[in-house]
Amino acid sequence: MAPTHSSKASPGEMATTTETAAANRERLVIVEDDPITRTMIAGYFSDQGFRVEEAETLAEARRLVRRVKPELIFLDVVLPDGDGFELAKELQGFSDAGIIFVTRRDTDIDRIVGLELAGDHYVTKPVNLRDLLARTRSLLRRRKIERETARRSTTITFGPFMIDLLRRELATINGDPIRLTRGEFDLLAALVESNGRPLSRDYLIEVVSNRQGDVDARTVDALVARLRRKLLGASEPGVIATVSGIGYKLGIVAERNA
Repeated sequence: MAPTHSSKASPGEMATTTETAAANRERLVIVEDDPITRTMIAGYFSDQGFRVEEAETLAEARRLVRRVKPELIFLDVVLPDGDGFELAKELQGFSDAGIIFVTRRDTDIDRIVGLELAGDHYVTKPVNLRDLLARTRSLLRRRKIERETARRSTTITFGPFMIDLLRRELATINGDPIRLTRGEFDLLAALVESNGRPLSRDYLIEVVSNRQGDVDARTVDALVARLRRKLLGASEPGVIATVSGIGYKLGIVAERNA
């Protein structure tokens, strides 16, 4: 009889597969001086498939971020050796990781400062882990789209308009700038990149919720209304079309510039 061959992977192959899976996990650094909160968040996100590293001071965080090069950082504001806001500003110089502030400081001023400095989200304690996970996944998806966009031409022409996705600028093809809020720009960019494919309100809620507070379908409708007024001022009706029962789509053809 011919020898039979087992379909089981060898221990070496299994180890290699495990190492590859670990290497491909998204890297998360938690900067938190309270051991109970830090352990709770670390355990939850490890169970969700993240590679988690922990730091309890600014000094540890600086070293860890340089070594690990994470995709995402959870950052407390009040730390034993300084202010998390200051670290967030520093990180912009050597890291492109997303930043979610996780803190007990819940004043409107703190929230505004955090988001204007470098934060993508601002979450207050006690932490709702499921909400934090949803924000994390949304942010990482958004970052992936931004990286893919950066590898392509970042300017797109549609009708009499030109949008620069990298510089986050909108202008007429004659060079006249059109000022947009962050939410307006994010929503328009999503519609332009979809190039006529309808986008649901639920999807657009996720697009504009990255830096805004409570976002719902009414927020999306309000942003669309404001965009229509600004674009109509450039004498181009029907730029954003309503798709009944779904949401919105770009009403004119978009062309990515070479």
